[in-house]
Amino acid sequence: MDKRTIGRVDKFDFPKLDLYNIDVKIDTGAYTSAIHCSEIKEVNNTLHCTFYSKGHPNFSSDEVIFTEYTFTNVKSSNGIKENRYKIKSEVIIFGKTYKINLTLSTRDDMRFPVLIGRQFLKGKFLVDVDLQNLSHNLKA
Repeated sequence: MDKRTIGRVDKFDFPKLDLYNIDVKIDTGAYTSAIHCSEIKEVNNTLHCTFYSKGHPNFSSDEVIFTEYTFTNVKSSNGIKENRYKIKSEVIIFGKTYKINLTLSTRDDMRFPVLIGRQFLKGKFLVDVDLQNLSHNLKA
């Protein structure tokens, strides 16, 4: 399988979350991918999520309900472990749709509402930190 080159930042579409042209940071130091979730409620074995960030105009969707979700432990760069919800979704990059696992996190004070980790990148992409917005500028 040929690996596609991706830069250190980009803009991705998350159609199942109704999020398009979203700023993402490619982070080879992170194992899992994370997405900002402004509100999370667990109701009758369903997960109700609101994806909204005041600092990112494209990062706003109606409530999304998940019937399938899990929990996972995530260790941050400062060594603190956090138990997070994990969902399965899809992402569109270079005009191609991929499945992705995303942990839900509060990233409102971060520059990027989405962090893409090694688990997703492995086997598909090479990261060139000198480049940015490759998939956004070239759709296919």
